[in-house]
Amino acid sequence: MEKYIDYLVEWLQEKVRETKTKGIIVGVSGGIDSAVVAALIKKAFPNNSMGLIMPCHSSQSDVDDALIVVDEFNLDYKIINLDSTFDALINEEIMPQINIESNFKLAQANTKARLRMTSLYAIAQNYGYLVSGTDNACEWYTGYFTKYGDGGADIAPLIHLSKTQVYEMAHLLNVNSIIIDKKPSAGLIEDVNDEDEMQVTYQELESYMNGLEVSKQAKDRIDFLHNASAHKRSIIASPLKKVSDM
Repeated sequence: MEKYIDYLVEWLQEKVRETKTKGIIVGVSGGIDSAVVAALIKKAFPNNSMGLIMPCHSSQSDVDDALIVVDEFNLDYKIINLDSTFDALINEEIMPQINIESNFKLAQANTKARLRMTSLYAIAQNYGYLVSGTDNACEWYTGYFTKYGDGGADIAPLIHLSKTQVYEMAHLLNVNSIIIDKKPSAGLIEDVNDEDEMQVTYQELESYMNGLEVSKQAKDRIDFLHNASAHKRSIIASPLKKVSDM
């Protein structure tokens, strides 16, 4: 894992060189994935890395944890409060247009993630930075990310790491124990953690992805999540035929 950390630092530096950008920015949520990415980009670019903390009707504890991350890694950071932006968009503009509200709670959660990514790209463009995602292998496989939200980034350094490996890397990078001991949550829906929302544990998910036996219930749920989210892992769908093929 120590060798892989070194590899990722070099990979991040290579991606910045390839794109002729100046550094990297990441959204810091107070969770373990973004904390690990924050540590990696600081190692790769001590003077050209940034964390963006974007509370959007978030718990104060998440904001406090995000501040712990940027402070302990001495990462340059900014805070953008999206409460009023979210309220104006959802309550004043979108809600009056909605007749069917069955999926609106999820739509609201995804809107938070998309507002955050919009903010990240606005700041990134100003500084000439790449936007780093924080999705790990488990999230990528199940589609446990918001399309064009946290799933919309320039680079994804954790994409080949299981959740267990993310924790292993966090220990090696000296991520604060407060972050490591915290129950994983996207922080988009109050009092809902990752495993509750996915309806499968990370242990079951990792076992399945490693070819080990899991319960039929877990297998069916993981297969459903993977198949239903296939569109998230693909480029935008387009017709197979052109006019000249007719």
